[in-house]
Amino acid sequence: MTSSRSRGSGLRELTRKTVRAQIAEQAIALFITQGFEETTVEQIATEVGMSARSVFRYFDTKEDMVVGSMQESGARLARMVADRPAEEDPWQALRGALGVVLGAIAEDRDGALARARMFASTPSLRAARQQKHAQWRELLVPCILPRLDGPEETRGLRAAAITTAVLGCVDVSITEWSEAGGTGSIEELLDIAIAAVRG
Repeated sequence: MTSSRSRGSGLRELTRKTVRAQIAEQAIALFITQGFEETTVEQIATEVGMSARSVFRYFDTKEDMVVGSMQESGARLARMVADRPAEEDPWQALRGALGVVLGAIAEDRDGALARARMFASTPSLRAARQQKHAQWRELLVPCILPRLDGPEETRGLRAAAITTAVLGCVDVSITEWSEAGGTGSIEELLDIAIAAVRG
């Protein structure tokens, strides 16, 4: 039986996630409209109807307002990789799971294009994204290990290398797509990038 304390804790966490999502949504809209560096936390706070101090209770930095949700995205991606057919090799499993992620980008083409351009023009955001991708790698490597043959002592190294390579391919594919004005298919670009890495 679930205690009232557990229910209260769950509700508070749900409320916190909802508020974080609302702040992030408003912040990203301002960043896209005004520019990341030009937008102040005070302006974001005004948009969501709270003080700047209150905003900082939910986010440590402005960068985190953009990339904060990537932790959950990484966990979701890891679950999708783990659920891929057992006969798929690491490259196929990662590519298959990423197809779902890239499909969501295609559905929100204009928003995704605006966000990609924001990353391209903001060095601090690119650095924050790389930090999140490092966390993704930690989540993905355990899902890749069972799909690798060969010497067990190098399995972790090879899993990390493949995962890092594929995430790099995602970055360059999105950059290429953005620079082309959002024309073409990101998935096709990713397939080309992965094929180039695999040789």
